[in-house]
Amino acid sequence: MKKNQRFKIYLISVLVIILVLVVAVYLNRSYSYIYQKIDGAALKSPDRIRTYLISNNMPVNDKTAKISLVYSALGDSLSSGVGVETYEESFPYLLSKYLAGNDYQVTLKNRSVPGAKSEDLLVGLLNGAISDNPDVVTLFIGVNDVHGDVSKEEFANNYEQILKRLTTETKARVYAINLPLIGANTLLLPPHNYLLDLRTKEFNEIIKNLASQYQVKYIDLYTTTRSLFKEPGDHYAADLFHPSALGYKIWTDLIYADFNK
Repeated sequence: MKKNQRFKIYLISVLVIILVLVVAVYLNRSYSYIYQKIDGAALKSPDRIRTYLISNNMPVNDKTAKISLVYSALGDSLSSGVGVETYEESFPYLLSKYLAGNDYQVTLKNRSVPGAKSEDLLVGLLNGAISDNPDVVTLFIGVNDVHGDVSKEEFANNYEQILKRLTTETKARVYAINLPLIGANTLLLPPHNYLLDLRTKEFNEIIKNLASQYQVKYIDLYTTTRSLFKEPGDHYAADLFHPSALGYKIWTDLIYADFNK
């Protein structure tokens, strides 16, 4: 082999190594950037109590409501209201007001913990929700599984165990809410935006199939909000990941609209 050819091969090899290192550094830094921005915003759950009595057009302690409902909200930070100032701006509270209408008194049981994964819900939150003897349950879990590299098999097993217990140990109408795409495109840089979107769709397919298997209502937030939540805007809180009051209101409207379809 001629000297020039050896030099070219050497040069190409060096360039390839440099390119690989640059890509590796970019992938690492851009991934870390997501959680640095989220943590840097220092959002907290609004002050919450375990039980809320919600009634429209009557005092909350009025016992003359025609019908009373117990609603248990199972989930993570998205059910805890991270991103808003008060829990009254969260989607479970807003949904409770919709459910109350003019005739109902709704007892909202807060069964959500920021950062919870499906396993945490199964082990630490589910027993409380079952003991609530609920009439309505929203199951909204999985975002932390997607971001925490939980395998699809583990998530599916956890989710199935949750649905099995809810459908056999309660009389509740269970609503399985799928995972919206959250994280503006200024936060989730390529290729992480594509990879997280792919995992979200894969996990949603699991939720959809299990909801059908256990005959519970499947509510699709992903399809209806994907385009909006890819972009930054007033629907996001300061971290560009958790919804703002407007974002939760958008979700609530879509969830409630799907309740009786």
